[in-house]
This record gives sequence, C-alpha cells and structure tokens, in this order.
Amino acid sequence: MHVLRAPVGGLFRHVRDLARAQALAGHQVGIVADAGTGGDSAEQALADLQAHCTLGIHRVVMSRLPGPGDMAAIARIATVLEKIRPTILHGHGAKGGLYARLTAARVGASAFYTPHGGVLHYAWGSPAGALFLMTEKMLLSRTAGLIFVCEYERATFAQKVGLGGRPARVVHNGLWPEDYTAAVAAGNAADVLFVGELRHLKGIDVLIAAVAEAGARRGRAVTANIVGDGPDRAALEAATRQAGLQSSIRFLGAMPAAVAFPLGHTMVIPSRAESFPYVVLEAIAAGLPLIASNVGGIGEALDEDALVPPEDPIALAERLLFLLGDPASAQRAAKRRMEEARIRFDATAMGAAITKFYSENVA
Repeated sequence: MHVLRAPVGGLFRHVRDLARAQALAGHQVGIVADAGTGGDSAEQALADLQAHCTLGIHRVVMSRLPGPGDMAAIARIATVLEKIRPTILHGHGAKGGLYARLTAARVGASAFYTPHGGVLHYAWGSPAGALFLMTEKMLLSRTAGLIFVCEYERATFAQKVGLGGRPARVVHNGLWPEDYTAAVAAGNAADVLFVGELRHLKGIDVLIAAVAEAGARRGRAVTANIVGDGPDRAALEAATRQAGLQSSIRFLGAMPAAVAFPLGHTMVIPSRAESFPYVVLEAIAAGLPLIASNVGGIGEALDEDALVPPEDPIALAERLLFLLGDPASAQRAAKRRMEEARIRFDATAMGAAITKFYSENVA
C-alpha cells in the first residue's frame, strides 16, 4: 500500500508509476490518499490507475499541517488497512511517511519511506523546521528502509536528519516507453519554453532577465512561452511588462507537459532549488534541447553542458544564445540524451529496484 497526502505533482506521478510497475510485475497494490485535494485531475488519474490497484484506492481526510487531525487520520487509515493487512506500507512525503510508519506495526506491515524533498527544505534553526526534522529523526526507529529518488535527496536527509542505521537506497524516477516520443515544434513555438508552477522557487524571474539579456545581445527579441500557474503569476506578468517584454513573453496558463512541449524550441528550468523533478526527465524524453539550473539532483540526469548556476541570468542568457545559434548541434545533443535516458530512467526498472529493496529489508 502506498500512502500519500496530496495526489498532485511529481510525488503523485512517482506513486502512480510505481504502483503501475509493481502491479504489472504481479504484486497486489493499493493507495491511500487525502480525500480533499487534487480536484478533477486527481480523480481522473486515480480512476485510470484503478485497474492496477487490486487492494483499492482509499480516500481519507488528511490535514496539511500538523495537529489533532493527524490522530484522526491515523485511526481512519488503520481501519482501512486492518481489513487489507498489507505486507508493505510505503509512505511518500512527510505526511505519507508519518501515517505509514505510525500505522505499520498496528497492521503487521513493514514501513518504508520516500521523502520526495518535502521536509528537507526546512532547517533546524526555525521552530517549524526543528519540529519537522525532529519528528523525522524519531520516526527512523519505525522505518524498515529509506528510498530516495536521487543521491542529492539521500545526502541532504543524511545531513539534516541522519539515516539512523536504516537501510537506504537511491532509485531514480523512471518513464514509460510511450513517454519517449519526440515533440514536434508547433507553428507558434517560442525560442524558450518554461513548464512549471509560477512561484519564486522556480526562478521564472531569472528566466525573464535572461530573455531580456539574450535579446539585447542578439539584436532581436528572444521569445518565451511560460506554461503554468501559481501564486506569483501576477507579479511575473508585471515584471515582464516592466521589462518591456510583453510582446516577447507569453503566459499561457497550466496544461499537461506533453501538450506544452511543442510550444518551445529550448526548454529552460531555472529553479532556485529542486529535488529530482519529473519535468527534466519528461523534457529529455520529448527530445527537447534543455538548460537547467545546477541544483538538487538535476545534475544526476543532465550532463554539464546543459547546466548553469542558479540565479545567474547572464550565464543562462549565454547558454541560451549558444543553443539558438546552433540548433542542429542542440538537437543532436537532445537526441543523445533521449537515447541514454531510455536505459537510465525506466519505470519498470524503477519498480523492480524498489520492490527488491522491500524484499531485502522486510521485517
């Protein structure tokens, strides 16, 4: 049983892929997730996954922040799981990890945990950070094994929390064969494409500054399509107007990554911080030339030629101009990355490696 709170984002994509891979390998799989988040897109994604979840998909009320609601959620989850008696509870994210590990002994299961970033963004110096990190440290005694989606996540967890002598394994996210399909640029494709949430952490302001710099050096406008939505959209649109780039940069709202990929010739991921984002793998699998900040685990998926320092619009502009100036070379590099990724980032192999780790460490 996979336990998570919010069925959204990369964490949810990971759980869906893992559940599918394990089911196709012959295992009985189920999911427990919050009943109040995700909206219609989560409902549809879970409905699509239903055929693989022979242990069912169970929605229970889970609170986002710590509080008395956690005890009620644990009781509800335990009631569900006592009827199923799973061998493994795999908690994903801080809340999923909390619930899985506090429920496992009660239902006779072994608990495994994948942080997916989450609590690792906190520091001991703040009251909230100290609470979250201390909770993680205390839960290690209830953990059969720790699974990380990248080496960066493992190292950060070891530094902030410690591994507590628990077995640990790094297993990168994987994609399905059908994901490896080259995107064909649309007629309205821009020079640059961004896909993601519009918030400070994602560095869209850095991208705007880089587009301005690249256009000034090039002597003609560099165009960009910004796909996504989020709390900073209005501020970013205002910054675009302030820079006089409203005719060069378009904000297109949220859409699936696969739909967005034909809307740009070069994908840019200018994040200030990341763990191991799926959008990097998805862009590689779509055959897009790619530039990304060298943060988190991104360097575990990309070679140095595709990486730039975070919060450095000059370096980003220079790399962008290089790719725009030699599109044939950019496409060759993108094709090479795509072929290498087919071997390195495979969902079936990801599922097999994680399931093998369970069997090696089940209590």
